[in-house]
Amino acid sequence: MVSRRLLPAVAIAAALSLVSFAAEAGPSPEEVQRTWTRMVLSLTRHTPTYSPPVASRTFAYLGIAAYEAVAAGNDDMVSLAGQLPDLAPAPAREAGAAYDEAVVLEAAMSAVVTEMFANTGPSGQRALAAQQQKLDAATAEGVTADVVARSRAFGIAIATHIIDWSRDDGGREIVNMGFPLEYDLVEGPGYWVPTNTIVQQQTPLLPDWGRNRPFALPATADCPVPATYPYSEEPDSAFYKDAREVYDTKNALTPEQAAIARFWSDDPMLSWTPPGHWFSILLQILERDSVPLETSVDVMMRLALAEADAFIGCWDTKFEYNLIRPLTYIRRVIDPGWDTLINTPPFPEYTSGHSVASAAAAVVLTAAFGEGFGFDDTTGEADGLPPRSYAGFWDAANEAGISRLYGGIHFRAAIDNGLAQGRCIGQYAVDIRTRK
Repeated sequence: MVSRRLLPAVAIAAALSLVSFAAEAGPSPEEVQRTWTRMVLSLTRHTPTYSPPVASRTFAYLGIAAYEAVAAGNDDMVSLAGQLPDLAPAPAREAGAAYDEAVVLEAAMSAVVTEMFANTGPSGQRALAAQQQKLDAATAEGVTADVVARSRAFGIAIATHIIDWSRDDGGREIVNMGFPLEYDLVEGPGYWVPTNTIVQQQTPLLPDWGRNRPFALPATADCPVPATYPYSEEPDSAFYKDAREVYDTKNALTPEQAAIARFWSDDPMLSWTPPGHWFSILLQILERDSVPLETSVDVMMRLALAEADAFIGCWDTKFEYNLIRPLTYIRRVIDPGWDTLINTPPFPEYTSGHSVASAAAAVVLTAAFGEGFGFDDTTGEADGLPPRSYAGFWDAANEAGISRLYGGIHFRAAIDNGLAQGRCIGQYAVDIRTRK
């Protein structure tokens, strides 16, 4: 059997990475999956429309396509058709015919990534084309021409099936980077208003995202959250006390708290975004522990479903309550000159997207790897952020949640109730059936 060993990646334009393979070897299916995941992380950082919700959607379709491609060749695995809304059975493999799993996975994943990043810039397009060319050649190394052709055709058929399914989910078209050209702000002191002077951001990001078709989550109403505190500027009110906590916490941050806020900031175009951060964590674990293919595509698919549903559910909640940001309230009521440690995102406050997404991820990853599964997170190393160590996934998720209080951009209620919302959403991804 031909050994499939992945060699170190080399840098290409715009900080995107392209893998290189030895002439006598090609990548394993596991390495193909991880290589395309790394590419998606890089493209997410360099594609202007890729806000956190948009990134989560792409990871979902990529994870589903990779899972279905592998499951079709494994008698012990179950298709997601009939489990996810409107997903019909995928094309089947030819009975008794030989397939190469690396070629299948390369064809399926490259086709999905190319579709989802059709609007990325010239550097991204060059990186995509070059990586696909390299991986096409590398996966075909040592495999007979008929098996390569059959495997590639099947991978493309799987990708086409998933892409066709994606087209009517509500999230395909991103106009003006997700900011409506026309939008009527809700009038009243407790409602969201823009928090910066950027012209484009005078309307909120993706106000209809919560109406998108969910994945494992039956409906956003299945993971409700409590109503927010009644708006008040009275010092003895719960609303004022929540705001005062944000104000006092940010003003007295310890160096450790400031480091936590920056580590989890995950700003679009400056990072891999919050869902990308959790895929980075999973990728580090998959590579560290040499996780086998069936488990690798399974857990990545579940994480992808959980993250995508987290942003649908969270955005539904954000625009139901349309709550004012701490920055606006504190400047209005407590201290006109106050500022946050990190940037306030351009959309309503409640619930915290970091909290929902991180709790959903913790549910999935704890189910996959167990309680007390320790790991180091090196996600921010390229940006000069030291690695952080965690005793388990909930340790990381709770830190990600509280980081938004330290950063000055969320009230505690949004964090606590967001974590509860994410725990509920993540469980639906855990409950997906993948084995006979």
